[in-house]
Amino acid sequence: QAQLVESGGGLVQAGGSLRLSCAASGVISSSNTMGWYRQAPGKQRELVATITSAGSTVYADSVKGRFTISRGSAKNTVYLQMNSLKPEDTAVYYCYYNRYLEVWGPGTLVTVSS
Repeated sequence: QAQLVESGGGLVQAGGSLRLSCAASGVISSSNTMGWYRQAPGKQRELVATITSAGSTVYADSVKGRFTISRGSAKNTVYLQMNSLKPEDTAVYYCYYNRYLEVWGPGTLVTVSS
């Protein structure tokens, strides 16, 4: 099983930027999907963006054009560059890893003030 740790969350003004990082350790496959989900208070967890080991990406409509997902060359790290942040982006952001089973990080809080 992989283990995931996120970093980079914090408080930012609307219109600002943050960069989230996730590092995976343990048993890691070279072929995998990693990404980010988020959960706001009172709402269900939702997909933000994913990226495969081949570099294919998927974005939620709500973040297209503002967020960019990328990964390191070793395929065990994933990043989320968040620009033009809105108060609606406030949530706990969770790193995600999948090969045959889904693995989740503990989450990092992003708060966007108006």
